[in-house]
Amino acid sequence: MKRKLIAAIGIAGMMVSIAACGGDSDDDGKKAGADGYAGETLTVWVMDGSSPDGWQKDVAAEFETKTKAKVKFEVQQWNGIQQKLTTALSEENPPDVFEIGNTQTPAYAKTGGLADLADLKSSIGADWSDSLNESSVFDGKQYAAPWFVVNRVVVYNKKVWADAGIKELPKTRDEFYNDLKTIGEKTDAEPIYLPGQNWYHFVGLAIGEGAELVKKDGDKYVSNLDDPKITAAMETYKKFQSLSKAPKDKDEATPQQGEVFAKGKTGAFIGMGWEAGIAIEANPAIEKDLGYFTIPGASADKPEGVFLGGSNLAVAAGSKKQDLAKEFLKIALSDKNEGALAKANGVIPNKDALQSNLKGNAAAEAAAPAAAGGGTTPLIPEWAAVENPPNPIKTYMTAVLNGKSPAEAAKQVEGEFNKRLSQQQ
Repeated sequence: MKRKLIAAIGIAGMMVSIAACGGDSDDDGKKAGADGYAGETLTVWVMDGSSPDGWQKDVAAEFETKTKAKVKFEVQQWNGIQQKLTTALSEENPPDVFEIGNTQTPAYAKTGGLADLADLKSSIGADWSDSLNESSVFDGKQYAAPWFVVNRVVVYNKKVWADAGIKELPKTRDEFYNDLKTIGEKTDAEPIYLPGQNWYHFVGLAIGEGAELVKKDGDKYVSNLDDPKITAAMETYKKFQSLSKAPKDKDEATPQQGEVFAKGKTGAFIGMGWEAGIAIEANPAIEKDLGYFTIPGASADKPEGVFLGGSNLAVAAGSKKQDLAKEFLKIALSDKNEGALAKANGVIPNKDALQSNLKGNAAAEAAAPAAAGGGTTPLIPEWAAVENPPNPIKTYMTAVLNGKSPAEAAKQVEGEFNKRLSQQQ
């Protein structure tokens, strides 16, 4: 799960053009008759950790009963998947259905590798969450189906908060900040561990401000880091980071913030639910003190903005079994099977009505309220190169935390940011 989530929220490498052909008119793609699709086998690529064996077994059985066809799940590793998938989609027999990172979807859609799923959206997707479905749409067309997302929460140490005399969890950003200050004043714990380059949390703050990281300049995209809304997000980040001893030039994985938290001298950190598992592995005794809550927003009625990292399901434009592939998606994305996946993996399902399946999973329950107001990095193919190290947004954040004004820091990275956005995909 950890490997999958890390990979699902990041974009690595560049896309190359895919010469994909569509259609389902030949013998392999024949319409279902009296015997359904008997004799057909549908190939489905899923990523390591995304779907439990039991879920695959149940979906396969339902699929076979309904269509008389078989499904072959092939588990892929995230390392190197973009090049592998790019190559596969350009060949004669690509995987029929495949999992794709939500922020990677636009790049594949632009190259022509994904089938149009407008009919699927109209038949089963009327109540897909807008925030989850956004990444499945490119140039106004439905090129994938939202499967699941995950987002960050506040992981906190109950003992530290109790030692500070805090009896209720914060409901607003200001209450959260004041509680952290109280921890610093009344205990010997570090109030919050927030390294200077936890940039996905910064992206969430920007989303909460209604900000865009890029803007259009003529026919190209350029940096929008000098936008006042981005400045507001960075000022919020800086305010909270001032309560932390974490390095200003490192991210949450250097060192792993879960390992820092495991020592029992930290009030909270902002991270994925699975990062609490890192803390437990390092120090099993801390499990009894672990708690989670939704990142509070500016007002009590709206959680903080969050980055939604996750996966979509797509059909290869070159698949000769597109009708059968859509039958698979109808089954895999049914309320029953989507709910079962949410319950098993603690991920946010593609419909708000299915969040009841998260009951009993404390981290997932804390994450769910923010999903509706969450978002992603810019859903443009040009974004891919921006995240390659050294990420200019991380450079921007460190510069501000080290004393530069947001405007100066934005100007410092503007050239590199725009250079990356102009690279050919």
